[in-house]
Amino acid sequence: MDYLNKYKRWLESDGIDDASKKELLSIKDDDNEIKMRFLKDLEFGTAGLRGIMKVGASNMNIYTVRHASCGLAKYVVKLGRQSDGVAIAFDCRNNSKLFAVETAKVLAAEGVKSYLFDTLRPTPELSFAVRYLGCAAGVNITASHNPKEYNGYKVYGDDGAQVVSEAADSITGFIAGVDIFDVKTMDEAEARENGLINRIGEEIDEAFYKEVMDISINRDAIEKAQLSVVYTPFHGAGNIPVREVLKRCGLKSLEVVKEQELPDGDFPTVKSPNPENPEGFALAIDIAKHKGIDLIIGTDPDSDRIGLIVKDDKDNYIPITGNQTGALLVDYVLSQKKERGELPENAVVIKTIVTNEIIQKICDYYGTELVNVLTGFKFIAEKIKAYEKSGDKTYIFGFEESYGYLPGTYVRDKDAVGAALLIMEMASWYKLQGMTIYEALLNLYKKYGKFGEWVDNIYFEGVDGMDKIAAIMDKLRANPPKSIGGSDVLSYTDVKLGIKYDKDGNESKIDFPSSNVLRFVTDDGTFVAFRPSGTEPKFKIYSGFFSENTEEKAALIKNDIKKLLD
Repeated sequence: MDYLNKYKRWLESDGIDDASKKELLSIKDDDNEIKMRFLKDLEFGTAGLRGIMKVGASNMNIYTVRHASCGLAKYVVKLGRQSDGVAIAFDCRNNSKLFAVETAKVLAAEGVKSYLFDTLRPTPELSFAVRYLGCAAGVNITASHNPKEYNGYKVYGDDGAQVVSEAADSITGFIAGVDIFDVKTMDEAEARENGLINRIGEEIDEAFYKEVMDISINRDAIEKAQLSVVYTPFHGAGNIPVREVLKRCGLKSLEVVKEQELPDGDFPTVKSPNPENPEGFALAIDIAKHKGIDLIIGTDPDSDRIGLIVKDDKDNYIPITGNQTGALLVDYVLSQKKERGELPENAVVIKTIVTNEIIQKICDYYGTELVNVLTGFKFIAEKIKAYEKSGDKTYIFGFEESYGYLPGTYVRDKDAVGAALLIMEMASWYKLQGMTIYEALLNLYKKYGKFGEWVDNIYFEGVDGMDKIAAIMDKLRANPPKSIGGSDVLSYTDVKLGIKYDKDGNESKIDFPSSNVLRFVTDDGTFVAFRPSGTEPKFKIYSGFFSENTEEKAALIKNDIKKLLD
């Protein structure tokens, strides 16, 4: 069915409410907008759904959410686990609660029990709840750090991790087998009366907080050091849990940015609610400057990512990157566990292949194994599950460069709540040693070498955005670069094909799931990776390197990449 006929079908369907029809009628003379909304269906993948909130087959709305929920329900029924239920959470975004309730109503109509949080909760708590309640699956309505126009539908397996490809493919098959306008829902009050929708809240909070508190290494450091901290939840779900955990740890001087404290899906104070973007911390920095605050932290809307702003040696407040924070945390955790005799011989740290290689040097120093996985915390979770089953390795810490950290195994996704505690403990411990986080970072450079990075996101808007990205990847595969940033390419890995090529063209197999990623390594240890997003028309470039002049090296890499893409 072409996009115009699909548009007409939606417009004329009895299953569309009046407000949605009115929205569709408003675009009747805009062929490009109709094409954007109906050329392709919103695809369900291992990240679930994610898209701009509009009426249409390509967008996030109650119809696409119901459709996905029907597929999930049928998948759970096939497993025979409808009585085990599905845990459902939602964040602060516009329509998040609506989509969560609609999900529960569809599950109920298919005879699947759900556990629906009473108010917004962070992503890591949803992951925790799935395992704590023994659910068959979980759903979180969130688009994480995306702009306000977006929302998403993350699906989790019974291990508390985002579903892997096999489960996602099965759910997709069930979705395809049901017409989007034939999805049944049950009245919410009826579903609650029949025990098919169950309210959850404080009891899960308490169990989650207990597990977070248990990750502490130096339990009294926070209370002894008494850092002064400014925190911003960027209008999101971290506000209550992050503050509660830090309070329980003994932190007394925690100031919250009032303008960014309360839930607000319009995110009125920031361009994008992403702790990777320093501009969002402007209000927090103003407070910190005025009061001489030690440290600033910020979590994204679903509180799975966390960013830091620290004081440098000139008392300027500067951001530190996800790679820098991760390196500091890995060094802190390994050093403290080593010193206390608590570092197992089979300890393992996990990072993604686009995360800086400084982590390898840190792990080598402490005699700890480093395992690399593809981008996405589900791959870290997969390893944790395998290690628990085999018992041959003990997970210590995992992270990815995009500000996501997992300091324990109580959840199976990145956790900004637990990371906030560990960051605060680390900063407190360094303060007790007479050091700031910035000084600790400089010491890390002295010990392992100064490392840098350059990351870029390129958006290709429009209906042909994904096609443009595919053409770029085809070009890179057909003509791989011979040098990057002034250094010869030693090897490159095509993760999609599962092959690593050396500079002479010799091939070797790699042990990774197939993914559309290309990664190049040069003779001075620089890496550059290219990865299209699976959920939006975005092309991401990552690089990591060692250099005394990181700005100059980054500029060289950036220039070479620009030539490659022109």
